[in-house]
Amino acid sequence: MSGHDRRNRPQGLSTRAIHLGYDPADHEGALTPPIFMTSTFAFETAEAGAEMFRGERAGYIYGRTKNPTQTILEERMASLEGGEAAMATASGMGAISSVMLSLLNPGDEALIDHTVYGNTFAYFTQALTRFGIVVKLADFTRPETVAEQIGEKTKVVFFETPANPNLRVIDIAGIAHIAAKVGALVVVDNTFATPVLQRPLELGADVVIHSGTKYLGGHGDLLSGIVVGTADIVKQARQTGLRWMTGATLSPFNCFLLLRGLKTLEIRLERHSASGLAVARMLEKHPKIATISYPGLATFPQHDLAKRQMSAFGGLIAFELDGGIDMSMALMNRLKLVTRAVSLGDTETLIQHPASMTHAIYGAEERARHGISDGLLRLSVGLENVDDILDDLEQALDAL
Repeated sequence: MSGHDRRNRPQGLSTRAIHLGYDPADHEGALTPPIFMTSTFAFETAEAGAEMFRGERAGYIYGRTKNPTQTILEERMASLEGGEAAMATASGMGAISSVMLSLLNPGDEALIDHTVYGNTFAYFTQALTRFGIVVKLADFTRPETVAEQIGEKTKVVFFETPANPNLRVIDIAGIAHIAAKVGALVVVDNTFATPVLQRPLELGADVVIHSGTKYLGGHGDLLSGIVVGTADIVKQARQTGLRWMTGATLSPFNCFLLLRGLKTLEIRLERHSASGLAVARMLEKHPKIATISYPGLATFPQHDLAKRQMSAFGGLIAFELDGGIDMSMALMNRLKLVTRAVSLGDTETLIQHPASMTHAIYGAEERARHGISDGLLRLSVGLENVDDILDDLEQALDAL
């Protein structure tokens, strides 16, 4: 690439994650954006305040809807995902709730994949349905089932890819094509992949949602959610879902922590992905492993699809032992370095048992029907030296 070409190409993801939307010269030379710890904002004049409330003048009014630290975070997340605008919330569930309560009305239908995070599943099937919203389920890995369930009343199509907890990969472009026929909005939870590995908006999705608690923050020290989409959708989610209906505002300090996490996001995902693939290859060969699910393995049923829409495959692995739930629990208890904890995307390697933990809200029959077996374990490969992670898993497996 010539010097002229380099000067004219777009800035890279890490560069934007570190610099976008902030000039130290505007803040006394502070290299790191300041934390605006204020709940409300003063108006220059009474008339200016009234104009802001009417939407005729840009500015900050009250901390529940916008804060300068939050604005920098939102500009960076919109850029990283390739969206027009973004909104930060207090949790991933706050992001989902703020979007759905803005887009759906009584009588509308939402169509969701049958395998999603347990609290997300409960939100759609038990909470939204209380307000006259019809929720339908389909197997999104089989687009024909989506086409069968979708209809003129379908306003939102929602799924995760890779899916929690069994790493099923869904064809984003294919589902978006089906949804476009009825004018439904496609909302994709991109928590497991992040914009480093996958950008759903470029594949036809309308909205991207994250639990920023996970890889975006990356250090297990915050809760947050992110919404990215068109300016109109994000404005609606902020004014209706966030301001009026959930109040799920991300604190300025957690905005600061999330901005810090974004600065190392790309390099962390490189390590998570490299270590995840090494661990998956070891587990695949171990005689005590009955099944393993990791999109980066050539034996993964949707490996070709994963390669098409992901640049690498992250640090999440799902697997089962040949001794069922009892052996799964025994393995977890024999681990010394790997930590027994829910969540994912942290620096620490974490392991959990979905059937009794993150997906316990599913009934036993639902779990079986949706590919969440009683013996399934979900491993989030962290940033420790990979040989130490491998050694700990091998000693625990060999001791069974």
